[in-house]
This record gives sequence, structure tokens and C-alpha cells, in this order.
Amino acid sequence: MATMTLIEAINTTLHEEMARDDRVVVLGEDVGKNGGVFRATVGLYDKFGADRVMDTPLAESGIIGAAIGMALYGLRPVPEIQFLDFIYPGFDQIVSEMAKFRYRSGGQYPCPVVIRTPSGGGIRGGHYHSQSSEAYFCHTPGLVVAMPSTPADARGMLRSAIRGEDPVLFLEPKRLYRSAKGEVPDGDWTVPFGKARLVREGTDLSLIAWGAMVPICEEAATAAGEKGWSLEVLDLRSLLPFDAEAIVASVRKTGRAVVVHEAPRTAGFGAEVVAILAERALDALEAPVLRVAGLDTPFPYTLEHVYLPDARRVLRAVEKTMAW
Repeated sequence: MATMTLIEAINTTLHEEMARDDRVVVLGEDVGKNGGVFRATVGLYDKFGADRVMDTPLAESGIIGAAIGMALYGLRPVPEIQFLDFIYPGFDQIVSEMAKFRYRSGGQYPCPVVIRTPSGGGIRGGHYHSQSSEAYFCHTPGLVVAMPSTPADARGMLRSAIRGEDPVLFLEPKRLYRSAKGEVPDGDWTVPFGKARLVREGTDLSLIAWGAMVPICEEAATAAGEKGWSLEVLDLRSLLPFDAEAIVASVRKTGRAVVVHEAPRTAGFGAEVVAILAERALDALEAPVLRVAGLDTPFPYTLEHVYLPDARRVLRAVEKTMAW
């Protein structure tokens, strides 16, 4: 096994998939000669040339619209949106067109576009470079919405995305690009969507998270262990589809749950997790399900550390739930 950072796993996978399949093309702002603002596409331009690695104007609607056209004519485009915060000019292209082509054509015209984009805070990017807006897209049937938290999952899930027939919004937690480091299995393997990862087994309470909040939950679980509590940590990995069975099974075992995400609390995807537990595991719950989330405010620059959930906030929710 090789040891990689998350950004290295993404870059390596793009190199491998472009070499494996000449239908795979990359496009976006500064992805070519510059290698991307976070260096995710470094080396691709030199290896595959300007016909397959295309620098585009600063026009997200045009980037996504062009990618849709490429996909309908047989290519497998991987457009990069430089920050998730910039994706909104292309929102209509994604939810009205890209997500619906396969359905509206009865499967005759799949639209295998993989939109890669850095998501979330943690790098002091301010309110135009730090948002977590995954819930907007999880309301769109026809899309896959995925967010890896480890280099291994980044590699396996990106392979699944590029090789699949469905459009994928591949959200990359930017604060983990270089801080998440781990072993990546050798060989040509993939990670399926809709299958959660059991990060840590426990018996007293389930922490349910995705993306950059997974290591936060691991830290909180370790701190809870010092108090004598055994916490289970579950990484959803993909939100659309998401592994409801794994969530229910975990909470039926522990009887308690805390859901953690960095998007604003109101109508965040954590509310969907809580609803599933209310519908399918209410009889197993020994306490209300709590959410630890971002605040219902624009993302602040100087108070980023207050806005973002950390292990102390998660642990306070755990203490409240255990005391119920």
C-alpha cells in the first residue's frame, strides 16, 4: 500500500483514469498549465495535452454546460469548479439538465459528468470560499453527491464516479487535502456509493458525519473514551444515495446518536438523518438525536473557529445525550 494525502490520491486517480480511458477529459479554471488552485490537476496538462486538459473562462455555467454536451456525445468530462461557493451560476445546468438526462431519455442518454469541487471551511477562506452547500444538491434526484474523508475513499470513490453512468457532484473537503494522510490500497479497486464506512465501533452512542467532520468525531470519540463512554463513528461517504441501513443499525445498537456537519443547522443534511432515525429507529432511541452543525449565519472570516464544529462542541452534545 502507498501512503498518500487526500490531494495526492485525487491527483493520482485522475492521472490513472485519463491514461486508462481516453474519453476522460478535464476542464475548469486554471486546471491546465497551473495545475489547479489546490494543485489537484498538476501534471495532467503536460501528460495529456490541451485537447484533454482545458483551461476555461471564469464561467461556471459554461463549464458545466460544456461538460454536459461532452458527456452526451460520448466523453467522460471531469470539470472542476474552483470552490463550491462558485457553483451557483451553474446550478440550473446541474439540477435542470445534468441530473435529468438519463431519466428523461429512458436511459438512452446517460450524462456521466463528474463535477469536482473543494468544499467547506478550515482554511480561513472567508464567506465566499468556505461554504458547505451539499444539502441544495441532495434534493435533486438523478445526482450522486459524495464527499470522501480519507485518501483511500477519495481514490476509490473518484474511480467509481468517473466510471459510472450517473452525474456526480464530488465534494472534496479542502481542509483535509493535506492534513488527511493514510494508506491507499494497491490495484484497480473502487468504493461504491451509498455504503457508509464504520470508522470506529462503539456501544454507547453513534456519531454520524461526513467529510471533514469525520476526524473531528474521531477526536471527540477518543475524548469520550476517557470518560468511560464507547462511541461509534460512522462516515456516510455519500449523501445521495446514503446508507440509511447502516445508520439505523448503528443506532439500534447504541440507542443514542449525534449528527455532525459543518453546513448551517437549518435544513442541513443532518435533518434528513434525524428524520430517518425518527421513522425507523424511534423505538431504539434512549435520548433525542442532537445535531452539531455550522451556525445559521453567513460563513465568518475572523470567527471561523467559532462557526465550525470542533471536538469540544461534539463532546458537549455527547454529554447532554448521555445525561438524558
